Amino acid sequence: MSLFWRIFALNAVVLGAATALLLWAPVTVSVPVLLTEAIILVGGLVVMLVANAALLRLGLAPLGRLTKLMTTVDLLRPGQRLPASGGGEITEVIRTFNAMLERLEHERATSSARALLAQEAERRRIAQELHDEVGQSMTAILLELKRASDEAPPPLREQLHEVQEITRESLDEVRRLARRLRPGVLDDLGLVSALISLTEDFATHTGLQVTRRLDADLPVLEPETELVLYRVAQESMTNVARHADATQVTVALRHTDDRVVLAVTDDGCGVEAPREGAGIRGMRERALLIGGSLEITTAPDSGTRVQLTAPVSRKQP
Repeated sequence: MSLFWRIFALNAVVLGAATALLLWAPVTVSVPVLLTEAIILVGGLVVMLVANAALLRLGLAPLGRLTKLMTTVDLLRPGQRLPASGGGEITEVIRTFNAMLERLEHERATSSARALLAQEAERRRIAQELHDEVGQSMTAILLELKRASDEAPPPLREQLHEVQEITRESLDEVRRLARRLRPGVLDDLGLVSALISLTEDFATHTGLQVTRRLDADLPVLEPETELVLYRVAQESMTNVARHADATQVTVALRHTDDRVVLAVTDDGCGVEAPREGAGIRGMRERALLIGGSLEITTAPDSGTRVQLTAPVSRKQP
């Protein structure tokens, strides 16, 4: 039944009941209208309006649910759908909206994948240039400074030593930036070694206590899955250092059935409703890239827990 005929039928039922009541009920209207007659008429009108409103609300309820979903839907949280059963115009609208959501989610996932892969390729290129060009140039400068300091008189030698230390610290910073842009240990030694290196570097530069709980018997993962897990851990710890006011961070990685679960938990101030900033939305896009899901909740002992659940997509060793 179409929406027009559904509303028409509802109103016809209400008006028909009111007409039948007037025809067969022992009620008359005097001129002028008596108080008891006015009360009966007004009461009947109220009952008719209430019944009409209730029936219309029942008939148009699917449109209300559809409107609510339209205002709250987020393409980074796929799978939000409305049940569509039966026939009629409203059901067809819901089916069309569900199909549109599915198409938009697919297009968003595809475009995000292209953007993230291009971003990683650019990071790899910049990290390679930092390592090969800038790093080698600064290493050559260090060698020249050492040679010059060995031949310089004592007053100048002390100044050259200070310049050497500044250059050496700058070289270490360049290497650290290159590792953040593209961790070579991830390609060479795997995800667990890369997370160990990441947490050690994080603890050194922030002074926070880091606890690692990493399963050693992880299955062989696709490179994209390992990279997403690494980037989510990296972004989560960066958020802890910037916003959490924490003293301790726990990084856990475990394998359950056909999934790998990464959890980064801190003991900081916690969040009730985390703001979906660029960092969090970037993590959600990375999770969608590998078919995973990201959850940000309050940790049991206050603080915040970021959990990424990724399906295991095995590759040939």
